[in-house]
Amino acid sequence: MAEPSIQLTPLRRLTVPSARDRERLQRRARQLAWIGNGWHLIEFAIAVGAGIAAGSIALIGFGADSLIEGVSGFVIVWLYTGSRLKSDTAERRAQQLIAASYVVLAAYIAVESVRALVGGHHPGTSWVGIGLAAFTAPTMPLLARAKRRVGHQLSSSATVSEAAQNMICAYLSIALLVGLLANALAGWWWADPVAALVIAGVAAREGRASWRGDSCECC
Repeated sequence: MAEPSIQLTPLRRLTVPSARDRERLQRRARQLAWIGNGWHLIEFAIAVGAGIAAGSIALIGFGADSLIEGVSGFVIVWLYTGSRLKSDTAERRAQQLIAASYVVLAAYIAVESVRALVGGHHPGTSWVGIGLAAFTAPTMPLLARAKRRVGHQLSSSATVSEAAQNMICAYLSIALLVGLLANALAGWWWADPVAALVIAGVAAREGRASWRGDSCECC
């Protein structure tokens, strides 16, 4: 009786970038971080201004999320600058700082969402906020994927985790868009805080994974 043949799947070959390629990738990581930070500053100003005008906690919370993402972007710039370029300790510290920013983001969104639900706060219609969310939802994943690709090439969990935060921004913008449209068109004021609570859960999960040192594969 012939023995069954066993087919072995070849292991993926690990490609280690050369010193020159690594320097190029680190420069790319800094550039992407600065691009993201520039947009987050604009996003913060628009979201908070529109949120105050409409009395929308969701929009103001979205602006706060932009600030937290900006902090994470500066962590990446810090990581790839000066003596920290070849430091494993700096990599781990950066990952923990980004994990902490996830926790802050999740806590803020959860608290504000519960307050909006319990208080029965009815925000006004904000077409500026709707336009902002509609623009952010499709563009943030592009930035997140670019950062994630660089992070994997550098074997940097901190960079991959920061990219995942941009994806959470995209998810949050979708939730914000649905909530603002539901409020504007159907009067469902509770839609955006409920959706934001789901996003807070995702942020908390990713923060825990980042603190443990797991590479996020969500973006």
